[in-house]
Amino acid sequence: MIAKADYIEGMAKGLAVLESFDTERQRLNATLASQRAGTTRAAARRHLLTLAHLGYLETDGSWFWLAPKVLRFSGSYLASARLPRVVQPTLNRLAAQTGESFSAVVLDGDQVVIVARSGSGRLLAYGLHLGARLPAHATSTGRVLLAAKSKAQFNAWLKGRELPRLTAHTTVEPKRFRAVIEEVRAKDWCVASEEHELGVHALAVPLRNMQGRTVAAINVVAAPGKLEVRAMEKGLLPLLLEAAREVRALL
Repeated sequence: MIAKADYIEGMAKGLAVLESFDTERQRLNATLASQRAGTTRAAARRHLLTLAHLGYLETDGSWFWLAPKVLRFSGSYLASARLPRVVQPTLNRLAAQTGESFSAVVLDGDQVVIVARSGSGRLLAYGLHLGARLPAHATSTGRVLLAAKSKAQFNAWLKGRELPRLTAHTTVEPKRFRAVIEEVRAKDWCVASEEHELGVHALAVPLRNMQGRTVAAINVVAAPGKLEVRAMEKGLLPLLLEAAREVRALL
């Protein structure tokens, strides 16, 4: 826990304003930014103008949107972080072997973030590009990563949290969601079928390091026929489990 004297509130608020931009709201004015960042309109406006002056935002004077400079952060992470570099060759091999699309994903609060991917370009239709952020509760990788938490940690994560309904198939009732996570914890893998987006079926397994700690998850998005239980257990699941064992020695 950071000491109060070491906490720079202005920096935290500035980053909150920057994080207010996402795929749902690509352009913001001061009013919308203040609502999303939880600050006053005047403060949001100053942060927006400062970020624009520094080159992280572009503006027409009233509306603001992200500038290419923000990619410096993600580019530096992908170039320096060990996980994406270690797992990328394995994802490439799986994609070449099966013709399907594979991703490596980490948990960030109530979302998962794709840090490596390989495979068919059709994934772009679902927005599953490198760096994409998806709701943890409705994705196979998110459920695997939530199942890796202790029961106390998971209870703290779920307490008071609203689980948005994204499709008619999304599990949103807390009691039912707890049961889903318990099942994933017992099986050590997860299938999420059309819970994030209709027509999207995904299978995920955890990636553990040599100390046994889950550090990420890998998943495959495939045609629905390949994710029928029998076909999955015979084909894609063994490939993912073997890939996880292969990568573990490198983490």
